[in-house]
Amino acid sequence: MDYKQTKGNEIKGDLEISVFYNEEKYEGKTEKWSEVLIHGSPEGLKSLAKLLIEIAELDQEKVADKYLPVGAKEHYHLRPGFELSRSSVEVIVGRLDAKGTGAFHEGYIGK
Repeated sequence: MDYKQTKGNEIKGDLEISVFYNEEKYEGKTEKWSEVLIHGSPEGLKSLAKLLIEIAELDQEKVADKYLPVGAKEHYHLRPGFELSRSSVEVIVGRLDAKGTGAFHEGYIGK
């Protein structure tokens, strides 16, 4: 995949990404959790899938350091009103592995 220096408007079709906050009380205890909801038209979902594959297949080591420095990770910002519906939250989708080191961020907890 050729590296895109200018990013934006990668998503075609309709795509909504939102967060739903849940709370349930049972026997005096409150449990809270969040769910990320991803909904889209067929074109929107395929477009998101295409973007994810492009990010996954990018050879970060071949990207010039002026565009992606060592230690950085390829990522895209998906913005409400641009790539996403206006009812969406901003989403950053990107690689876990850093260029040059392969390191994941400190807060990452595996399966």
